[in-house]
Amino acid sequence: MIRPAHLVRAAAATLSLFAGLALAQGSYPDKPITMIVPFPPGGVADTVARPVAESLARQLGQQVVVENRSGAGGATGIGAAARAPADGYTLLMSLSSISILPEADKILARKPQYTIDQLRPIARFTADPTVLVVRADAPWKTLGEFIAGQKQQPGRYNYGSSGNYGTMHVPMEMLKASAGFHMVHIPYAGAGPAVLALLGGQIDALSTGPASVLSHIRAGKLRALAHWGDKPLTSLPEVPSLKSAGQPVQFAQWSALFVPAGTPEPIVQKLRAAAAKAAADPAVVQTIGRAGSPIEYLDAPAFQAYWDGDMKVMTEAVRRIGKVE
Repeated sequence: MIRPAHLVRAAAATLSLFAGLALAQGSYPDKPITMIVPFPPGGVADTVARPVAESLARQLGQQVVVENRSGAGGATGIGAAARAPADGYTLLMSLSSISILPEADKILARKPQYTIDQLRPIARFTADPTVLVVRADAPWKTLGEFIAGQKQQPGRYNYGSSGNYGTMHVPMEMLKASAGFHMVHIPYAGAGPAVLALLGGQIDALSTGPASVLSHIRAGKLRALAHWGDKPLTSLPEVPSLKSAGQPVQFAQWSALFVPAGTPEPIVQKLRAAAAKAAADPAVVQTIGRAGSPIEYLDAPAFQAYWDGDMKVMTEAVRRIGKVE
C-alpha cells in the first residue's frame, strides 16, 4: 500500500526523535571521532586542534583522530566536513577563513565547496591578531622601514600566504590598501609551508598567527614588525600594533570547532560541554599558550554572535580585493 507523503515524513521525524533520545541517553560516542583540520601540519589550526583533540578524547572516552586535509586555502577540508554525516563523528577545527572562502567562490564565479549553513559552531578556542614577520636578516627593522622599502621598489618583494583569500592573504591585502604599497602574493598550501618558505628565503614576508612563528622569533630566525590587533600581544608585548603605527587595520585569525549542520542536539550539547572543559584544561592552555596563542574561549551562542559580525567584515574585505587568479 502506498502511504501519503506526509505520513512518511512524520514517521521519519519520529525515528529521528527516537535516535536523538537514544543519543541523549549516553550512547554517543561509541567509536573513534575524526577531527578534520583543513590545513597542513604546523599552522595555527593544527596547533590548536591536537591538544584539544587529546582533551576531548579523555572526556568522551573515545579516540579523536586529527586528520589534515588541506587544499584550496582550506576549502577542501571544510567542504569534506560540511558534507560528512551529521552524526557527531566528524568534527572540524577551522580558522576564520571559513567565512571568506564562499564569498571568494562567488567572485571567481565557481561552485563553492561548502556554504556557511552546512556547518554549526560548537566553540571558539583562540582569536589571535596576525603578526607581520620577516627574516632576521631582512633590511627592515620597523614597520615604517618595511612600508618605505615596498614603496621604493614596488613589486620587487613578495609575501606568502596559506592560499588565496585565506587568513594570511586578506590581512596583508588590507595593509597594502591602507599603506599604499605593492607586493607580489605567493599562495601556499597552508601556514606551515609558507613559514618554511620564509625561513628558506623563497618569500620576503608574511602575516600569520603568533603560534606559527613564535618559536622562530624566539630563536632569532624571524623578526616581528607589527600586529593586526587592538591591544598588546601576550606573547609579543614589545611588537607594536598597526593602529599605533598609523595604519587603521585590524584582523583576528581565530580557531573554532564545528560540526555538520543537522547534528542531533544531544550530541551538540555533549560536544559543547566537552569543548568548554577542553578550553579550561591546563594541558590545552599550556600547550597552546607556549605556541603563542592564549585561549579566547566562546561557547556556541556567544561565538555565533561574534562570527556573524566578523563574517560581515571579512566578506567586505574579500569584495574589495576582487578577483585573484
